[in-house]
This record gives sequence, structure tokens and C-alpha cells, in this order.
Amino acid sequence: MNTVISDKKTIFWLVAPGFILIAAMIFIPIMVSLYYSLTDWDGVTDYRFIGLSNFIEIVTKDAVFWKSLLNALLLGLGLVFVQHPLSVLTAMVVPYCGRFEKLLRASFFIPSIISTFVTTQLWVSVFNTQFGLLNRLLERLGLEAWKQDWLGDPKLAICCMIFVCIWQGFGYAFLLYYAGIKGVPKELYEAAMLDGATQAQVHGHIIFPLLAPVVRVNIILAVVAAFKQMETVYLMTGGGPADSTQFLSTYLYSKAFREGLYGYGNALSILLVLICLIMTVLLNRALQKDVGEY
Repeated sequence: MNTVISDKKTIFWLVAPGFILIAAMIFIPIMVSLYYSLTDWDGVTDYRFIGLSNFIEIVTKDAVFWKSLLNALLLGLGLVFVQHPLSVLTAMVVPYCGRFEKLLRASFFIPSIISTFVTTQLWVSVFNTQFGLLNRLLERLGLEAWKQDWLGDPKLAICCMIFVCIWQGFGYAFLLYYAGIKGVPKELYEAAMLDGATQAQVHGHIIFPLLAPVVRVNIILAVVAAFKQMETVYLMTGGGPADSTQFLSTYLYSKAFREGLYGYGNALSILLVLICLIMTVLLNRALQKDVGEY
């Protein structure tokens, strides 16, 4: 066995299928996309190379691109500073709910396993101006002045969008934090309690530091998910009204397949990949020191 492991040719042939698969599924599509991003191809007719023109136009003239980027940042902030604190708090409380623990755990995770199409249509119905539950509820409470065209007003539409995304992803974030808390050895709890520590001190000085790796992974996943957001936006508003809920993924889809600007859409996709990579590296470096150990 040691002879096989030390043989470089054997190692090469063992890992080669994996590298080929990764190249075929990730690197080759990115390279092809980069190639077309340097053209003015409309997806049908002949194309010509235009160099970096698409990228220059996106960065210097495309206001919708910057709007999409701002929306992604807002969603990322919403996930990090609203969804995750709530998830951590819920994950800490649920283990103390006795016989209701399993029920609550399953209930919080349900939105994450239901089809995005179903949950999105549910919220579209809730926000509907004419028959939506939200406006009906405000009417019943005597707050008719608060009734709004929730998805028709650009300022309200992006808030509704961020709220729905936070709600949809809450279950995943909760489950990861819940698993992290459950993974903390009971001996640490017991030792701290024997030393006279309160529940607040146990959570503040033991659980929070040990959750640091989970927090780091969750934050990186949340920020990258915010920049890649596609399904919910496309199904709820399609990026409207007036591009107020446009995100990078929906915008590049619109450019490539609705307007026929395939080269331009590919340039947007390359920028999306670069932004996700940069954000991942920056967050990894920023959060690297907060890793706890048992």
C-alpha cells in the first residue's frame, strides 16, 4: 500500500478524473464565457471581437449594474446582520424547549425545503395590492393608511425582496448553528457550571467562541448567495419595477436571453464570478482569526 501511495504516476492517475471533472464543470465554462465576453455576439449571427468594450461599458455607463451590485450588498448585510443573529439566538433557545425541540427544529427548517417557486408565489400573494393578506390585515386593524403597493413601489419592493430571502434561508442558517451548538462537548458545560458560571457566561465565553468556525462559513455562504441571488428575484418581480430589485444574476440573464446581448451577458457573468471570489477571499482573511478550539 505504501508503495502505491508513494508512486507519483499512480497518484496522478487516481486524481486525474477528479481534475478533469472539475475542469469540465467549472473552468472550461468560465473560459468559454470569458471568450464570448470579449465579443458583441447576439447568440445567433456572426460576432466580432471588441476587446474589453463590454467590461468598460458595464463599469462606466451601466447604472443598472451598479444598482444590482448595491441590491446584492443590501441583501448580504440583511443576511449577516439580521438573519444570522436571529438564527444564532434561535439555535441557542431551541435546545431548552424540551419535548418541543424536535417540532421547532423541523418547523424552522420547513421554508428551506419547500420549492422556491411555491414560497415565492406565497409571498407574491401576501403582498398583492388587491387581495393580499398583508393589506387585508392592515385594513382589519384599522390601519388602511398603511396599505401599500408592496411590489409595485421600487423602494418597498427591494425591502420585500430582502425580507423574503431572509425568511427563505433562515432554516439553513439555523440548522448549521444548531448543529454547531449541539457539537459542543457537554463536559465543557458541566465544568463551567461546576465553577459557578451562569448560563449567560457559558454562552458568552464558551459557545460563542466555539461557534466561530460555523459563523465564518455561514457568513461567507450568505454573502456569496446574496451576489448569486436569482430564483426568488426572477419569480417575484423579474427585477422590476424599473430595475429596482435587479440583482447581478437576473440582470445578466435579462441581457443575454431577453435582449439578445450574449457577449454583454457573459461579461456580466465574468464580473459576478470575480466579485464572488474577491468577497470570499476578503471574508476568509477578515474572519480567519476568530476560530475557536475545543
